[in-house]
Amino acid sequence: MAASTETPAGTVDAAVHHQVQQFYAEQMQLLDRGEAEPWARTFTEDGVFGTSVDPEPARGRAEIAAGAAEATARLAADGVVHRHWLGMLHLRPATDGGWYARSYALVIRTPKGGEPVIWRSCVCEDLLVPTDGGGWLVRERHVHRDDLS
Repeated sequence: MAASTETPAGTVDAAVHHQVQQFYAEQMQLLDRGEAEPWARTFTEDGVFGTSVDPEPARGRAEIAAGAAEATARLAADGVVHRHWLGMLHLRPATDGGWYARSYALVIRTPKGGEPVIWRSCVCEDLLVPTDGGGWLVRERHVHRDDLS
């Protein structure tokens, strides 16, 4: 969808908002299932994934997938499940029909046989670009942990 779907009042067309929310639901479920390669394919080939913890961001799908696979293996070894919840989505138009997306992210951590706890609270800032098929890819993602702000 082109950025022209922003209404004159500055709000985003409900259809675009819904499409982006659906994209995030699918993307986060891939990550939570440990599907590192498919999750990395939700980024552009030259995509960037940075966090406030890492000194340098992961660049490109291969690095992004490797980082996700490493985290998945570590969680499995520790007997821990993570669930990512994104909410409070705010969109604003970017160039080339893309969108800047800012959301709050919670990571819920559940050890095997244990109680779930909110493990991390973050702000997630993305630059989303449209695909030829009408979907979205992340060109850049920056995750800022609240406890490190």
